[in-house]
Amino acid sequence: MRSADDLTARARIRDAALVRFGADGVAGTSVRAVAADADVSAALVLHHFGSKDGLRQACDDHVLGLIRSGSAGEVEHEALAELLAEATPLRRYLARALLDGSPAANTMFSEIVDATRRWLAEGEAQGWVKPTEDPLARAVTYVSWLFAPLVLGEQVGRLLGGDVAEMRTSVRAARVGLDMLTNGLFADDRWLKAFSSVT
Repeated sequence: MRSADDLTARARIRDAALVRFGADGVAGTSVRAVAADADVSAALVLHHFGSKDGLRQACDDHVLGLIRSGSAGEVEHEALAELLAEATPLRRYLARALLDGSPAANTMFSEIVDATRRWLAEGEAQGWVKPTEDPLARAVTYVSWLFAPLVLGEQVGRLLGGDVAEMRTSVRAARVGLDMLTNGLFADDRWLKAFSSVT
């Protein structure tokens, strides 16, 4: 059995890897760099995780666990909102994972879309979300909008004057996005009609 100190070291290594992978990507991160950040030896990293791929898998599993921490509907969405609002390293990691691509990243995105689709359906039933003829496309688009500032972080941050993974800039962008979703952007339906006429 592992000691409490051993388990703490494992979590510390994983958290250091989340930060490094989020900032530099998996390809740009070495086991030695993670070990130095966690203040442990590279041998201990390999002892716990076997390889850099094993370490990445542990990070993926951790983030997926946070995404799955809710049970259904609004609870799931609140868990995701907490993840995105309060955990800057996790936000960066998730954005980088989606950019780099992996089976785990595909699973993460799909599960976030599924949770969001259920959340929006619940909103329809309660009357605070407008109905749609295409709930899947709505959920995919909503989640895509949610992650776009993170994926385009350098460009968005450059124009908004801050790191989009940090709360201040993130809230600024989110507030404007919610205003657009709540109050609308266009004064008439010309663009909706134009796109609706395309077959």
